[in-house]
Amino acid sequence: MTADATRPRGARELADEPARRRIRDDLRTTLVVEAAAGTGKTTALVSRIVAVLRRAPEEGGGTLDRIVAVTFTEKAAGEMKLRLRAEIERARSDPGAGPAERARLDEALAHLEAARIGTIHSFCADLLREWPVEARVDPLFQVAAADQAEALFDQAFDAWFQRTLNDPPEGVRRILRRRPRDGAQGPRDLLRSAAWRLAEHRDFTRPWRRDPFDRERAIDEILDRLAALADLGAEADREGDYLAQSLRNLDRYLAELRRREEVTGGRDHDGLEAELGDVARWKEWRWKGSGKAFGGDLTRAEVLAQRDRVKVELDAVLTAASADLAACLSRELRPPIEAYDALKARAGKLDFLDLLLCARDLLRSSRGVREELNLRFSHLFVDEFQDTDPLQAEILLLLAADDLSEADWTRARPVPGKLFVVGDPKQSIYRFRRAEVALYEATKARLVACGASVLYLSTSFRSAPSIQEAVNAAFAPLMQGGTAEGERAATQARYVALERFRDDPPEQPTVIALPVPRPYGDFGKISDFRVRQSIPDAVGAFVHHLIHGGAGAGAALDGDGARRWTVTERERPGQRVPLEARHICLLFKRFQTFGEDATRAYVRALEARRIPHVLVGGRSFHDREEVMAVRSALLAIEWPDDELSVYATLRGPLFALTDDVLLLYRDRFRRLHPLFQPPDDGSLDLAVEGGARPLREVAEALAVLGRLHRERNRRPIADTLGGLLDETRAHAGIAIWPTGEQALANVLRVMDLGRRFEAAGATSFRAFVERLELDAERGEVAEAPVVEEGTEGVRIMTVHRAKGLEFPVVILADPASPAVHQLPSRHVDPELGLWAEPIAGCVPAELVERRDEVLRRDREEAVRLAYVAATRARELLVVPAVGDARPGDGTSDGWLDVLHPVLYPAPRERRSPRRCEDLGCPPFGTDTVLERPARCEADERDAVAPGEHAPMAGSHRVVWWDPGALDLDREPEAGLRQQRILQADASGAGAGGAAVSAGPASGAGVLGSSGATASAVLAAELGQRGHEAWQEARQRAIVDGATAAVRVKTATEISHEAAEAAAAAAGAGAAAARRSGGGAARGERADALPVISFEQTEIAREGRPYGKRFGTLVHAVLAEVDLRAGEDEVRTVAAAQARLLGAPAEELDAAVAAAVAALDHPLLRRAAESAARGACERETPLLLRLEDGTIAEGIVDLSFRESVGDVGVWTVVDFKTGSDAGTAHAAQEAQVRLYVQAIAEATGERARGVVLRV
Repeated sequence: MTADATRPRGARELADEPARRRIRDDLRTTLVVEAAAGTGKTTALVSRIVAVLRRAPEEGGGTLDRIVAVTFTEKAAGEMKLRLRAEIERARSDPGAGPAERARLDEALAHLEAARIGTIHSFCADLLREWPVEARVDPLFQVAAADQAEALFDQAFDAWFQRTLNDPPEGVRRILRRRPRDGAQGPRDLLRSAAWRLAEHRDFTRPWRRDPFDRERAIDEILDRLAALADLGAEADREGDYLAQSLRNLDRYLAELRRREEVTGGRDHDGLEAELGDVARWKEWRWKGSGKAFGGDLTRAEVLAQRDRVKVELDAVLTAASADLAACLSRELRPPIEAYDALKARAGKLDFLDLLLCARDLLRSSRGVREELNLRFSHLFVDEFQDTDPLQAEILLLLAADDLSEADWTRARPVPGKLFVVGDPKQSIYRFRRAEVALYEATKARLVACGASVLYLSTSFRSAPSIQEAVNAAFAPLMQGGTAEGERAATQARYVALERFRDDPPEQPTVIALPVPRPYGDFGKISDFRVRQSIPDAVGAFVHHLIHGGAGAGAALDGDGARRWTVTERERPGQRVPLEARHICLLFKRFQTFGEDATRAYVRALEARRIPHVLVGGRSFHDREEVMAVRSALLAIEWPDDELSVYATLRGPLFALTDDVLLLYRDRFRRLHPLFQPPDDGSLDLAVEGGARPLREVAEALAVLGRLHRERNRRPIADTLGGLLDETRAHAGIAIWPTGEQALANVLRVMDLGRRFEAAGATSFRAFVERLELDAERGEVAEAPVVEEGTEGVRIMTVHRAKGLEFPVVILADPASPAVHQLPSRHVDPELGLWAEPIAGCVPAELVERRDEVLRRDREEAVRLAYVAATRARELLVVPAVGDARPGDGTSDGWLDVLHPVLYPAPRERRSPRRCEDLGCPPFGTDTVLERPARCEADERDAVAPGEHAPMAGSHRVVWWDPGALDLDREPEAGLRQQRILQADASGAGAGGAAVSAGPASGAGVLGSSGATASAVLAAELGQRGHEAWQEARQRAIVDGATAAVRVKTATEISHEAAEAAAAAAGAGAAAARRSGGGAARGERADALPVISFEQTEIAREGRPYGKRFGTLVHAVLAEVDLRAGEDEVRTVAAAQARLLGAPAEELDAAVAAAVAALDHPLLRRAAESAARGACERETPLLLRLEDGTIAEGIVDLSFRESVGDVGVWTVVDFKTGSDAGTAHAAQEAQVRLYVQAIAEATGERARGVVLRV
């Protein structure tokens, strides 16, 4: 939230000063204020409230008890109260304020705590408590928090599901036949999630349309079509053809289906519906093969066309079945929703939606209530109006209406000056919470028609001007407003350019493109998967550089004399301070990408560099090791007979007992049970051989679990958790983990969950444990939000969490996250009462019909999300990018692609950067991609060069970083740091005899010392060295165990690997040379390696065909034709080979010309002479065992033997038709060198190699 931007006297007037003045002075006009990011929305709203408080009612003023201010969150409400207090105090000290004004302000200050400043839900709750009878709610109702509401819903759903299983209706029966894929939800969870989604939007009462659909007939017909398609596989000429393989796979599936039906005696259409969905997702539908001919009289194009038609028909059947099932489920899942409402009524609970619905109905149905509230409240202030949903808008407009008899909010006219709304449609990113830009625009148009004025705030006090310029240039073309065809209101915001307020930071960059070091996949293409793998480490290294390695004239000196960049903070905008971890925020589109935690790799990269960080609102709470350890302990406490949970607890970080001592205890006493008391006969003092941990420690740990088990239902849940942590001294142990602050907060969060569960009416300790396990399965419960002001650490947040916040440095993360999904998200029509969204993987017909429209809205929201992310930065905006990428080429659809025009320079300027050492950057090299595979067509000449560039759009400058200047591939050292801390403690003030948890990676508890002794220090050092030796041995064992006894690779594979390794070594050497200020580093070449020469035939290559098929054709001709053949014989052989390959006449002519020129080359003339003597081999297979045991296999195009004196010399020839640019040259050289080595070893004679371009 932007700080108050009070300007010093004499400063120039702001560009939007007239609008700001009108907000304070024009109190008799309804105002709609659109305030861009960082322009001070809340400041403007507070200034108007203070202006209202300063004036008498007849002047448009009012008193605090007659004012309602609605905010989006409780936190925002608290901040607004604090800022309102500060502004009232400032107004009271204004020399221009008269006695009457001061008296009114004194009165407001005295009653500030009673002011109605809060969320719309808290306001509605107050209304319902005041009029419970009219609203038909329990007078003593309680608001059910989200987790409490879901617990009630689970109770209702479980009861319904058990009843339904006895005789499931059609929709439930069809869902039950679906098998989960790769960790996805099972049928029961699918139904539960679907029912909960319907419950969340139960106020949209229009049922989903169920069109006539004969499902069984449609499935039967599509199976016939699939069978006819599969039969084509038998016509294929080549068994290995990819297209033929895809058809044979389909034939095998259909054959298996027929066998199943013969056994069962019928067709299971419910099961087939689910199976056909899996079939439609087969990757084989994209296999095409090569060549024109397919088999028989069929061409490949004909088979592909038929396959594509069948695929379209299959998708159409599945789409219709999906819509049919969605409509069916929407009706069948009404009973658990009704049971949920009944449970809430019996418990006297209202969930958040109930608050809005009941308050809306109260205002609609009771004119007396409307009259009372209209007279009571003179002013309504609404913050973040773009995030208002239809229910909230209806409530607010009815409260502001001038006609007390009007119950229709769409016809209500607000009293002039009573309503003040402020928002920014460009920041509307909550469509999943019903907030639509179309609703905002329609409401704004309705208010304007009733006399409201629209004001625009554009002066942003937050971002540096160059960041504002980048944002303006990126988003102005994408946010044009306007009403699309078929829409009743605009669905995209109209852009309002940000105006500058302050200057750029001195001698520091403000916009940085952070290149992905290794963006290429195995096939030489930029891969989203590789981008996700590579960029987290680059981000971690860059953050480390920002904190520890920045330099430049505008930087500050730290304690070690190094120079760091400086930033300003919101609270102190005029003071520059050294950049620290707490100034940096990593922003994600979402924390879950394709079902996996997107933050995990970033967290590991930060941990490897010992950078403190705080994960805010992550959904990976239950996957954190500390939370898993506590959950295991709670399971062991509740179910002591669960020996696996008991073992996990003892072996985990809380007790940190080792496997050897646990195994010995289990072997001696036959059980690991917390309630078992072993005899005290001396056996517990037995120490494990080679160690110093007696069995008594296991018994003591089990006794702790036993005591907690016996007392668990006689003490509060939080006390049981606290007892566990106290007994194990977990607070101290967890605090020294690499993520100690966050880990400890998460453990305390579990205790807080226990308190909340108990306060909500918990029935038992077991109920809490079961609830935790259920939440873990669903991935629910956000992580502890440890983001108090002053907390150290890099913030890791989603854009939604960061909305309303600002950070000196913002790094946008996970660039490969897609902007939109393939399936449409939701369609909402409040006038029709229709809400349509996918449930249980099924898309309703209304959403299918509007697919293009909904996907357009989804993409528009993705643009707004990127706008919100980019405008969080004050001093520095960092955006990941791929140096070799070409923006706008359609190969990428990431959520940050909208920023590419303001990052990438024009194509002709990519290699012409300005040096930027004067901006505090280190010396850069010449490439922004560290590694390219041998198959990659791009090279350094295609990449954006590191340095400062002018982008394609915008007048700002962008620094493209050099990934070679970063400390990449840092391995984490988890565990050793904790041991060093304890070692230091052993020589000082350690606590005696207490076991301390050593953290998630150390694997063993560490005993504290009762004094400073040399033996303790020595033991710690020995333990550390032993741990390092164990890690090395373990790694060797893993590598050896994963190595195959016989490894076979083709010569092509080995040559490509060699080329990639050479390219990587050259790049690393160049980077090292750049960092050291020297020339390019070169690896030494062994003189013993055979020299490979490159030659080419005399033939024009410009404009001739190219590609894999042409190369295969030329090779086939040179393999078959006689080495002394003329052009006619060459053409005869080439024509036969061209028919087999389906090559056109153009390729045939070019292949003949290439072969004739090759035969005329001196090298092949010598080969012809050797052939006449019987000393020439063609298409010769070979095997070669390499030094590491790998067997290389390949086929030599041509080799011939000549005599040089008394010595025989073999010449190995490899034909190439393609280019030798980039890494291809190195790969070709490595491949021929393998052939030369193999022939030399096989014949015992010398050999040399030639790459002949034909």
